[in-house]
Amino acid sequence: MYLTDASAEQMPCELRETSHGSVCVCNSTYCDYLEQPEITDPSQIVVISSSKDGLRFHKTSGDFASQRPLVVQDKQSTDENFKAEAIVVDQSRAWLQLANIPQRLFINASVRTVRVFVNREKRFQKVSNFGGAFTGTVSYLLKQLPQELQDHVYKSYFHQDGIAYNTVRMSIGGSDFDLEPWAYNEWPRNDLQLSNFTELDPRDLQKIEQLKRLKIIASLDELKIMGAAWSAPPWMKSNDRWTGFGQLKTEYYQTWALYHLKFLKLMQAKNMPIWAISTGNEPLNGVIGFFFVHFMSMGWTPWQQAIWLNDNLGPEIRRSSSQSKVLIFGNDDQRYTYPSWFRKMRSSRNNSLSYLDGLAVHWYWDELVGPQLIDQAHSEMPDKILLNTESCIGDKPWQTHGPELGSWQRGESYMRAYTQDMRHHFNGWLDWNLVLDEQGGPNYVNNFVDAPVIVNATSRREIYKQPIYYAIGHFSKFLPADSVRIEARIENESNPFTQLSVVGFQRPDGSVALIVYNGQNLPVDVALNDSQRGMIGLRLPPRSWHTVLYK
Repeated sequence: MYLTDASAEQMPCELRETSHGSVCVCNSTYCDYLEQPEITDPSQIVVISSSKDGLRFHKTSGDFASQRPLVVQDKQSTDENFKAEAIVVDQSRAWLQLANIPQRLFINASVRTVRVFVNREKRFQKVSNFGGAFTGTVSYLLKQLPQELQDHVYKSYFHQDGIAYNTVRMSIGGSDFDLEPWAYNEWPRNDLQLSNFTELDPRDLQKIEQLKRLKIIASLDELKIMGAAWSAPPWMKSNDRWTGFGQLKTEYYQTWALYHLKFLKLMQAKNMPIWAISTGNEPLNGVIGFFFVHFMSMGWTPWQQAIWLNDNLGPEIRRSSSQSKVLIFGNDDQRYTYPSWFRKMRSSRNNSLSYLDGLAVHWYWDELVGPQLIDQAHSEMPDKILLNTESCIGDKPWQTHGPELGSWQRGESYMRAYTQDMRHHFNGWLDWNLVLDEQGGPNYVNNFVDAPVIVNATSRREIYKQPIYYAIGHFSKFLPADSVRIEARIENESNPFTQLSVVGFQRPDGSVALIVYNGQNLPVDVALNDSQRGMIGLRLPPRSWHTVLYK
C-alpha cells in the first residue's frame, strides 16, 4: 500500500494550539481548502482524516490490490520531543478530563481489530441538505471583516473546496442571535392587514447582499433558504411581550399567515426565494420554556398549531400563485416532543399534517432522549423530509457558555450526533450560527454558545476553524444531495458505550462514502468488507474521524 500526503490539491491547515486543543487559522490571504477527491480508478481508495493530534482533512490514498493495510499516519506519529499532557481537573465542571490522556501513554497496548460490513444492496434514505444559520449576529460579524476574510467564510462553508453546504436557515424577523429583538410591522398595532409590511428591513437587505456574494464566491447556482419566525410582534400575542408565557391571539391567526406570505414574496422580489419555512421556532419556549428562555419566543400547543396550520398558514401558502411550492416543516423543536406532537395535531385537525412536507428537529436534549422517538415519527410519517434544523454546544448549565476554542471533545459530540441521526432516517442537518465571536455572541440576551468557526472580532484579521467544523465537513463535503444511506455496521458490536461508529452512503456517481469514528485513545484496525468489492484493511489513529471513499 502506498501513501499520498497532502498535495497540490490541498491547502493545508495552519494549525494553532489553544488551551482547549487546536484550530486552523485563516486570514485575508490564506485559508485551508481541499479539492473534492476524484475516484477515477476502480481500485483506488481515498481516506480523508482529521484527528485530535492535528490532522485536518488529511488525504491518504491506496488501492484494493494491495495486500497490506492502508495506514493513516497521525500528525504526531513519533515520540520525538514527547511532552506528556496532564490529567486536568476542570474546576468549572468538576470532573477529570480523562479523554486528554495522550495515546502514546498506551503505546504498548494491543490494537483492536473491528470488522465493518458494507452492504450496498440495503438502501435507506436520501441526503438532501447540509447548512447553517445566517442569523443577525452572523451578518453583523461578517460586516466587520475585510471582504477577503468574509469570502473565506463563504468559501469555507459553501464551496466544493470547503465543506459544500447547500442551505442556510434565517429568521423571519429577529431571533435570539440578533442585537435586539425585532419583527415586521411592530407598528401600527392591531393592524390586521399588515399595512406597514411593504418592504424588507435593512437587516434583511444586508443579509441578501451577503448571500448574493456568498453564491458568487461558492460558485452556487442554487442556495436553499429555510425561514422560521421566533415571535410575532408583541401586539399579536397574549402577553404583549417578546418573550415569556405567551401565545398568538386567535384573532390574528390569519394575519400571522399573511405575515409569512408577505416575507416570502418580498424575498422572491429580491431574487432570493425561500425554499422552505417552519411553523415557528421552538413553540414550547412560550409554553413551558419561559422559566429559562429570555429571548424572543412565541408559544404554541400542538392543538393550537394544528388549527393555525390547517385553517390559515397551509391554505394561504398553497393557494398563492407564486409561493405554492414553498415547503412547510413542522415542530422545529426538540426530539422529546416526537411523535406525540404530531399525534396531538392530528387529533385537533385531522388534515393538518397534509400541509407538512417535512419535520424539523433540534438537537439540544438528544443526549438524554434516544432516537427511537424519531423512528416512531418516521414510521408514522414516512413521506416527510426529516432535518435537524438547529444545533450548537455550550448552552447547558454544566457546559462552558461560549467557545472552547479548539475543543476536540465538542467536535466528537457533533460526530456522534450526526452519525446517530443519519442512521435514524435524517435527510440532513442545519447547524446554528455559521460564525460567532470569541465570547460566543454578540446578542441582546448574552446567550453565549459555540460555533464551528470563530471570528477574532478584536483584530478582525483572523477566523478560526474548530474541530466542530471538520466533524460536520466529514459528512457535508462528501455527501452531495441524492446520496443514499446504505447498510454499514460494525460486526459483533455489543458494547452500548462503544467509541467506534460507522455510517455509509452511496453517492450519485456510484462511489461509496463511509464516515468512521474512532473515539478511543488507541489506534484501531478496520477490516472492511464491501459486498461488491471484498476486503481491505485500514489502520486509523486514536481520537480521529475519517471519510473513506472508493468505487
